Amino acid sequence: MERGNERFISGAPQHPRQNVERRHELASGQRPRAALFGCSDSRLAAEIIFDKGLGDLFVIRNAGQVISESVIGSLEYAVAVLEVPLIVVLGHDECGAVRAAIDSANMDSAPLPPHIWRLIAPIVPAVRRVVQTTGADKANPDTIDAEHVGREHLRDTVKEILHSSELITDAIASGRLAIVGANYQLGEGKAVADIAVGLELVAS
Repeated sequence: MERGNERFISGAPQHPRQNVERRHELASGQRPRAALFGCSDSRLAAEIIFDKGLGDLFVIRNAGQVISESVIGSLEYAVAVLEVPLIVVLGHDECGAVRAAIDSANMDSAPLPPHIWRLIAPIVPAVRRVVQTTGADKANPDTIDAEHVGREHLRDTVKEILHSSELITDAIASGRLAIVGANYQLGEGKAVADIAVGLELVAS
């Protein structure tokens, strides 16, 4: 995935495994190389930014890459049934869900529609931690570092996956699986690893 991202950054993608033959090859089954859980942002199309093809990635996305039962179930399916050796959790800068969580810290902000609020609520603890540790003014959302919040939320997301799924933690403990949390930089097109769990076991 790193090599594919490097090709994308340099403007020389190969667009591998996107032909008719590959489509026919996959018609009877799939064996993806990794599962990717990322934000639904339209600028984060996983197969494009990592220069992958059909059948390479098992992709789960929602706004703000927020953990839910359906996300955990999908990741467990990827691990238990598809036997992926890697889960990538992908956050990014300029995230609208993170910005909404930051703006909600201001008591004077307009209330969000209930479904949107429930979606971004898991990001709010990261906002509160950043406010506490940096001394930012929650009454002035512009003083809260959105990238810092995004990194904190990314780490929370990885921790929540481990907390929520015994199947996934067992796979990591046995050396069959690693999780990497990475941040995608929209301007540069680069995915930068931030946190890794079990990577040394899979690599060994």
